Amino acid sequence: MKEVGISVVYPGLADHPQHELLNSMANKGYGFGGLLCVDMESEEKANRLMDHLQNSSQFGLIAVSLGYYETLMSCSGSSTSSELDDMEKAEAGISPGLVRMSIGYTGTLEQKWSQFEKAITGMRESTLFNKC
Repeated sequence: MKEVGISVVYPGLADHPQHELLNSMANKGYGFGGLLCVDMESEEKANRLMDHLQNSSQFGLIAVSLGYYETLMSCSGSSTSSELDDMEKAEAGISPGLVRMSIGYTGTLEQKWSQFEKAITGMRESTLFNKC
């Protein structure tokens, strides 16, 4: 899904290529999980987004691992998947600006969404989307 210049990768979205597979396997009472990706297209934009999410909106923490009860995020191409060459990353769908997020247990979904929107709005207002 591409919304306002940001590509979102989440199997809970009906247009995700493996949505039906996940839907057939998922526990019906628990939804599709708290892991998602946004593709900022470049590592610089990804790092700016994560910095804004961590320091301006208190959305979550920048980390190299996504295993924790707090919301965590990482730029996969330069962290967890940095050992892959460019061709392997492309085959896996890992762009230089791919930000993986694990939404934690603290706060409500509404709070997290509000914090995310605040960060995106702040980036747009400061033209951080267009500097790269």
